[in-house]
Amino acid sequence: MNRDPDDTFVVNFDGLCEPKNPGGIATYGVVVRLKGKKVFEDHGLAEAEPWSDEASNNVAEYSGLIRGLEWLKKDGHLNSPVIVRGDSRLVVSQLNGIFKIKAPRLVELYHKAKELLSEFSNARIEWVDRSLNEEADLLSRIAYSKYAKTHRAQK
Repeated sequence: MNRDPDDTFVVNFDGLCEPKNPGGIATYGVVVRLKGKKVFEDHGLAEAEPWSDEASNNVAEYSGLIRGLEWLKKDGHLNSPVIVRGDSRLVVSQLNGIFKIKAPRLVELYHKAKELLSEFSNARIEWVDRSLNEEADLLSRIAYSKYAKTHRAQK
């Protein structure tokens, strides 16, 4: 089993778009751990207007990843080792230069994520199985549930 070094921040991100993708409500979840201890978590609406053409699970995934990196930067961890993990093959493969980015909205988020990643002295992004990303997934579902309850919008 691959064990993370004790001084490494591990960021798990996830996103969803419900009840339809694209065009639903896109939300994200992100968890940051150090030495196995949770030091930050967040969830909320992705960087897309709900019920718009821009709302998608991929936009939500990028939003969670970006939120985690922004927190690490703000908290002064640019020189700390960072492993960013997500279960989106698309996002991880795009950021690792394996897949091209075609959707205009994803190009913008890709550049924002790459810019943030470039500020870290030691950061890498890797794909993990969904079963290893359950906490971030749960947070994205909580964000969706909260939004749906408070807005009761059906389209």
